[in-house]
Amino acid sequence: MAADRRYAYGAAAGLLGDLLLGDPRRGHPVAAFGRAAAAVEGALWHDHRGWGALHTTLCAGGAVALGALAARVVRPSPAASVALTAAAAWAVVGGTSLAREAQAVGAALTAGDIEAARARLPHLCGRDPQALDADGIARAVVESVAENTSDAVVGALVWGAVAGVPGLLGFRAVNTLDAMVGHKSPRHRRFGWASARLDDVAGWPGARLTAVLAAAAGPDPRGALRAWRADARRHPSPNAGPVEASFAGALGVRLGGTLSYGGRVEHRPVLNGATGRAVQVPDIGRAVRLSRRVGLLALGTTVAARLLVNGPKGRGK
Repeated sequence: MAADRRYAYGAAAGLLGDLLLGDPRRGHPVAAFGRAAAAVEGALWHDHRGWGALHTTLCAGGAVALGALAARVVRPSPAASVALTAAAAWAVVGGTSLAREAQAVGAALTAGDIEAARARLPHLCGRDPQALDADGIARAVVESVAENTSDAVVGALVWGAVAGVPGLLGFRAVNTLDAMVGHKSPRHRRFGWASARLDDVAGWPGARLTAVLAAAAGPDPRGALRAWRADARRHPSPNAGPVEASFAGALGVRLGGTLSYGGRVEHRPVLNGATGRAVQVPDIGRAVRLSRRVGLLALGTTVAARLLVNGPKGRGK
């Protein structure tokens, strides 16, 4: 079986597994990686960029090396290669869990239980929920769905198409490290610098593909492209900017503005402010449906790109 077809079948099976099963409640491989990365951090931590770069290299490099070794071991067996790719894709893609958490917050808001929604919001993002009303929580959820569509689905599929199982595992390792140490806390301001910058680089292609697909799959393609072009560069994140702006334009809503993280207030630019309306609770469901369509399109796009780029080279055993 051609190597690229093995990847195509495995990636599709992995995404189907995520759609049907979501993430396991216990024993998730990403959680195991997080524990290992935390242990390495405990051994290496110094308030210095160089030590942080070593931490990033060991953890992300270890994930890539593990993926490469596993792929090499199963290479003689087409069935084992497909199964390994499927398992890796299922482990690193988190679209179903993202949708479930967003819908749980939306259900609480629809029922008028804002305290339950506030309690659930930290499962999605790091906002200070007590400072938010119902529409503020809904806006936070839509922004999180947009950004995590790129981080938890599309970015992984992009790197999987580029580098197979090592690409899938490496991308998720980098993204997890950024979540762990990439934020600008006093402890991680210097130590986490390398992880944050590597995540920016690794996330760049997936974020742009997510923005394109959100425009293609959303109800207002022109609005998505307009908001992306006008507002994306104003966002402090080079990758969240295009994604959130495109989602905002596609859904006809305004994202961004004032928000609070860990007691720190940030005043971010408004995305799609010229034509968008304020986010409302029903927009959570609309964002989730758009995210699902983007994920499925990303699978088709990345697999097709791999097959086209490799061409006859992908026909080897």
